[in-house]
Amino acid sequence: MSALPHSPQPSSDAAKEPAFDWPLAYEAEQLLYRLIESFLSRHAFARALSDRMREATGTDFYEWVDYLTLSSEHQVELTAVGLTVAHTPAPAGIIVMHHPKAMMPRVLLSPAGSCAGVPAAVAVKPEVLTDFLSLHAPTANIEADIGARYRRALVAEESGLRLEAVERLGYRDFLMENPPAGFVAALHEAQTLFKQRRREFADDAEGIRHARDILDQVLALVPREVACELFFAEERRYWEQRNLAARVQRKRQDSLGLGWGNHDHHTFRCSRRLFPDVVQFLELLGLQKRERFYAGAEAGWGAQVMESSEVGIVVFADVDLRPDEVNEDYAAKRLPEGDELGTVGLWCALHGDSFLQAGMHHLEARFDFVRLRDQLAQEGVATMKPFSDFPFLKQAFTEGERWTVKPDRVARLVERGAITKAQAEVFLRDGAIGSHLENLQRKGGFKGFNQQAVSAIIAETDPRRSQATT
Repeated sequence: MSALPHSPQPSSDAAKEPAFDWPLAYEAEQLLYRLIESFLSRHAFARALSDRMREATGTDFYEWVDYLTLSSEHQVELTAVGLTVAHTPAPAGIIVMHHPKAMMPRVLLSPAGSCAGVPAAVAVKPEVLTDFLSLHAPTANIEADIGARYRRALVAEESGLRLEAVERLGYRDFLMENPPAGFVAALHEAQTLFKQRRREFADDAEGIRHARDILDQVLALVPREVACELFFAEERRYWEQRNLAARVQRKRQDSLGLGWGNHDHHTFRCSRRLFPDVVQFLELLGLQKRERFYAGAEAGWGAQVMESSEVGIVVFADVDLRPDEVNEDYAAKRLPEGDELGTVGLWCALHGDSFLQAGMHHLEARFDFVRLRDQLAQEGVATMKPFSDFPFLKQAFTEGERWTVKPDRVARLVERGAITKAQAEVFLRDGAIGSHLENLQRKGGFKGFNQQAVSAIIAETDPRRSQATT
């Protein structure tokens, strides 16, 4: 197989920072696949759903599984392939096992967790539980009331095997509690605040202050993890409005009531000026800094990966970067502006920062890579050449959505010497590439990113380059 990409070296502060060396957990993944397949082979409803996921959405049933159950004697087998006991609140008598460094479903161990060696229950996690149930089990009883952080329903039971569906609201544990009085109203108010957040300001610094004020109001209404869930749901909605491929695939996934429950990470392109503000805002939402990337002097970009493990949200925040800035935590300082713009900086100058006017550069979700590419082609959505093509990581953008560029933005770029008059004329006439949907397939539970490949696709999506191929 192809070699695993080296983990990025964060900086001279590496001794102070945790190492992010993501393994390939093939044995664990293969074991869970076999267990889920044994369930599907004995549960006709679940098998039919799996087939429909593959044919209607280009996704693998495995990617939608939140957890499976097994009896307690499987603990030795699970431990042998790298799963460990997770100190996660759960009902009495249940042991939660997970892989601490890989992306894969969790396993709930209990005396009745298996049926003749097959998982007694498998639970899928759509984005909105009621959307899913309305299509597959409209009379199902939902455990816990609207607004609960963890809700569950039995979708179909066959021969003692249960297909379940769960909904999580900024919550990764397994204790089910009804929401406190007034929480549903607070939840609705918080959603409305994020939906009504203004993005267009004469001075972007005012936009940051406005966003912080909105966040303060939201955090006074709901817990931080809930605020995080709501914020990114709104960011996905805003991105969808501006990307045809997103709307096409969302419609396909909604045909099964799934929504974006298969999201992998959210990518924000940031100007040097606003980069630390965006990172700080994400930290207030509970995201923590993971690995940093810097691809060398010739690449001209850097990125901070951030994650909220409590919510299951990952962000890839990228920015123009200079060679002398790699030896520091560039996500924690105000980077000086200059006239020369790299790919990320020019994108932000043309469209606005992802955090404000532009919205996300792309959402990356987990698919059956080849199947999705071919299915989208049938829908009239083309896919760019893959920029990662490893057995454990395949990635490709859909063809970019071209956006109209405001004349005043182009004029400022010409005035500062960042683009030529000829380039300005093309941007004004043809617009510039704005956003994408990213088709991703992970294997072995690999959580990381391919630094060399990301550098290649950032160069490929430079607005100046797209002019040359128009």
